[in-house]
Amino acid sequence: MMSGDRLTLTGLRAIGHHGVYEHERQNGQEFVVDLVIATDLAAAAASDDLAQTIHYGELAETVTAAVGSDPVGLIETLAERIAEIVLDYPSAAAVTVTVHKPFAPITVPFDDVSVTITRSRP
Repeated sequence: MMSGDRLTLTGLRAIGHHGVYEHERQNGQEFVVDLVIATDLAAAAASDDLAQTIHYGELAETVTAAVGSDPVGLIETLAERIAEIVLDYPSAAAVTVTVHKPFAPITVPFDDVSVTITRSRP
């Protein structure tokens, strides 16, 4: 039975060249990623052993590297890529990924645009 444990990373920032417009791909812009990972933290808590949990520093580096590489048109696609990275960790049962695009080419004033997906291990 899965516990209600969560590992959360909020506000990971990276420059990416994602978007449907050529200027977005050429110039790049900042993307912000939030992750909420369902994982059982009991073994790590009991052992005080980093090997028993998800190393969030390494995960943050991997996710921001993914944002900065291989441009895609849609942030939905980017969110899916990030979810796959998280679910490669054996102890990650599910993940909710939010990708923010605060400098999206929208012609009216706005604070943020984002997509949120939830994926789990089959």
